[in-house]
Amino acid sequence: MPRYFFDSYDGDRFIPDHEGLELRDIAAAEREARKALPDMAKDALPDGDPQTFIISVRNEAGQVVLRAALSLVVENLPEFPSAER
Repeated sequence: MPRYFFDSYDGDRFIPDHEGLELRDIAAAEREARKALPDMAKDALPDGDPQTFIISVRNEAGQVVLRAALSLVVENLPEFPSAER
């Protein structure tokens, strides 16, 4: 089975994957990347600034074969007018 490497970037840190995972195909690698993105966002919730989390998937030859990104924006909205009159 081919080995895929999942490098991550959270806007501040780049973390290369030196071990990788043996997976059946690129579709399985895509599923793994999709599963990892929400965990990255949960672990590094921004302080109000937009943030994009990226996973780049490399094959055994070191070529990036897939890139997945998740953008997280937190906005403070003005209070809604009171329904009471």
